[in-house]
Amino acid sequence: MKLVAFGFFAAIATRKNHWRLAGNLSNYSSFLIWIQALALIANPIRAEEIEPTWSQFRGPNGSGYGERFIPPLKINGHQPTWKMVVPAGKSSPVIWGNRIFLTGVEKNRLVTLCLDTQSGQPVWKSEISDIKLESVHPANSVAASTPCADKERVYSYFGSWGLVCHDHSGKELWKMPIPTPRTMYGVATSPILHEDRLFLLLDDDGDLPGSKLSRSKLIALDKATGKSLWETGRPYNRGAWSTPMIWKHAKGTDLVALGDGRVCGYDPINGEERWHMVGFAREPIAVPIEGDGKLFVSVSMQGGRGDSQLDPEPFWKALLEFDTNLDGQIGREEISTHFTIPLRPELRPGHPGFGIPLPSEAHQRKERQDGMFSRMDRDKNGFITKQEYTTDMAVGRGRPTLAAILPGGAGNISESHVSWKLHSGIPEIPSPIHREGRLYMVRDGGILTCVKTSTGEVVYRERLGSPGQYTASPVSAGGHLFLVSMQGILTVVKCGDRFEITSKAELGSPIEATPAMDRNSLYVRTKDTVLAFR
Repeated sequence: MKLVAFGFFAAIATRKNHWRLAGNLSNYSSFLIWIQALALIANPIRAEEIEPTWSQFRGPNGSGYGERFIPPLKINGHQPTWKMVVPAGKSSPVIWGNRIFLTGVEKNRLVTLCLDTQSGQPVWKSEISDIKLESVHPANSVAASTPCADKERVYSYFGSWGLVCHDHSGKELWKMPIPTPRTMYGVATSPILHEDRLFLLLDDDGDLPGSKLSRSKLIALDKATGKSLWETGRPYNRGAWSTPMIWKHAKGTDLVALGDGRVCGYDPINGEERWHMVGFAREPIAVPIEGDGKLFVSVSMQGGRGDSQLDPEPFWKALLEFDTNLDGQIGREEISTHFTIPLRPELRPGHPGFGIPLPSEAHQRKERQDGMFSRMDRDKNGFITKQEYTTDMAVGRGRPTLAAILPGGAGNISESHVSWKLHSGIPEIPSPIHREGRLYMVRDGGILTCVKTSTGEVVYRERLGSPGQYTASPVSAGGHLFLVSMQGILTVVKCGDRFEITSKAELGSPIEATPAMDRNSLYVRTKDTVLAFR
């Protein structure tokens, strides 16, 4: 309302000026200001209509970019503007006006929470209780899906229950129970809005009754009422963790959904599939993004590897974590509780994503570990050497791919509408971000890759100096990237062809959710708090 108030006082001042200039309307600019101010009073603009918003996962259309935002570029991680304890969860904050919305889980109750942007104080909380929570991987959460919002409502999705819609004061408007999709790690997709519709991707490992085809589907609802508008089956897609997006281009508007092995474009009005591209690996997580007239889709190898060319050194170094006697090899007696074949060498043994999953039951775990050891101990002398481990080494399945797709295709466009592909530096979880002819991707180990959108040429590939896993996607504003590691280190990097770190901050807590922004602030969800910096 500040601009409305400013308009009112500007109108009064301009009227006085006009009275002084009575009979002399040659001061044409003053007259125009007077007319514009009067129009503002006659048609007041609500704050939420003039303030930029961050109303879904990764902000505007999932892009990660805040066009008019100016968050701080240098942050003291130990002195936030405010800090608020919130229920556990991995959904990202979203913002509309002076409200922050996020989801969580508290004493087996699913929670939608609203905070005030200025103070961080809770405004309201709504709970769903007395339900069976879905089984999720230890690295996931039953509150992983990010809500979305418009000027009247906020929409929350929980894989354990379904959709629930509230107004901005916390009043429940409608709800829709949805059977929990069956996935390997638990649900993580988020709902999105476009015009008067809400879209939700429900990819599923379960089969249709009496069929070997998947029961996966994409649904559209009337956002005001929750009424179903259409459902489109995705019989060739299995459980996945990506979120749809809207691709507006010169030839129309596509609803884009990335799934198991393929990305598809749909008509958002009736749900009909228009085109698809195949050739991606099994476990898609990132959100497709658009820029410079293209659609960019990225999927790492199954298992998280981001490069087609395998560098065995980090994996061997990770295996040496089990070398307790420091003799440079792994003996059978060094098989410990967490011994496994590394998949993500930047993580520590014992982390649920470190290596090939192990059974929880002790006897079965020991059998699995003995089998792994025997396969690697090629000469059967009771030791695994570096040569044995790295010979014919294979980690993950599929091929990591970043594809640039051209608009206007129909049917299978895998060959006809692909501008270029890249097979290195591909993140497992974080989505890419587009800025001014470049794509930026951050992957585990703190490796940032910059790519030309016109050709796919790698501009640079540099280490941030902040290692570990990266699950939060990059966001951008003010000519900079904001990159947050799981260990809680925020690195601010200047956009451009030259790699340049502007600042770093240790935030003091693990971070897996993607940050959110508004006009002058950065909001970061940690393990159990939300931090605001401005």
